[in-house]
Amino acid sequence: MALTVVSGNGRAWRLTEQIGSGSEGFVYGVEDTRPLVAKLVPDPPDPEAFRRRVARLVRQRREPRTVELLSGTPVRLSWPLVPVRTAGGGPERVDGYVMTDMRHAYQPFSHLLDPHARRAHLPAATWATALCAALALARLLARVHAEGYVVGDLKPDNLWVDETGRIGMADVDSWQFTDGRDTFAGRMRTPGYTAPERIAAPAGAPPDSASDDFALAVLVHQLLVAGLHPFAGHPAGGGCLRDYTSYDDNVVHGRCRLLDRTSVLLPRSAPPADLLPRPLAEGFRAAFAPAGRRPTAAGWARSLAAELAPGRLKVCAVNARHVHTVERPWCPWCDQAGQGFDSYPDDPREDA
Repeated sequence: MALTVVSGNGRAWRLTEQIGSGSEGFVYGVEDTRPLVAKLVPDPPDPEAFRRRVARLVRQRREPRTVELLSGTPVRLSWPLVPVRTAGGGPERVDGYVMTDMRHAYQPFSHLLDPHARRAHLPAATWATALCAALALARLLARVHAEGYVVGDLKPDNLWVDETGRIGMADVDSWQFTDGRDTFAGRMRTPGYTAPERIAAPAGAPPDSASDDFALAVLVHQLLVAGLHPFAGHPAGGGCLRDYTSYDDNVVHGRCRLLDRTSVLLPRSAPPADLLPRPLAEGFRAAFAPAGRRPTAAGWARSLAAELAPGRLKVCAVNARHVHTVERPWCPWCDQAGQGFDSYPDDPREDA
């Protein structure tokens, strides 16, 4: 049976197919002339707190700091537009909100990270596209921080991208923000995108902009290294291979190819470790080292913009889709292809 949701003033929307789900809720298409979706959260830990959070975010849309974030086309943030609940009332009603449907302007961020999805959905993408996406993400996060918001759970599932590298964000309801004298703490975190200090903290410890900056560094690395997580790999050391536990275990113990090439073992098909320009590689080391000075989103934006400056990119003479930094005298993607896998093949329809 089709679901219907209603707002506080009685406006009703008919929901269509379920298009997504996460740890907290479900996202449905909405019958409307505008591109809208609805997120429903059946069992929030504190229903009243969830309703209050959504109502405050809706009110924040009128605040100058949020108006600035929501300006531009296409919209960069899928912000809650109006609180809703399933029709019928009663104890079984489900609360949620209506927001912009990012699918009308973007594709899932994972399409740019996964080589197979990239060939199918973004066949014209090159390393330059990944650089543009990394820059757009860093600039957007820098603006979010400048306006006093903390994402708290920055990860691929919350992000969107288009063929030019423009970036959008969703799941704003999990952000940390203040409204008047009230603070609405961030409450979510995802393995592999959680800063080491948050991994070690008690459950429910609030995030801050520095923990967002760690997640940003992970995502920028994935964009620029063909989807490879910086803490991927089986732990190695002392002449033996240890059992893989998790990304977070590698994060806590500093097992990262950029920090120590002997700390993890990766498949031979992984992109070369030296494909990154020196300034970006140094930024990653600072972001991931236990005692490093973690670059901010604004700092990443400056570094990435410099790598997109005229003369900083080179096109491979063998494959025009192999774009790389001029600092590298030969093509890193051809090196990878020599190991049996090409992240940016000349023919995007060619199987890996």
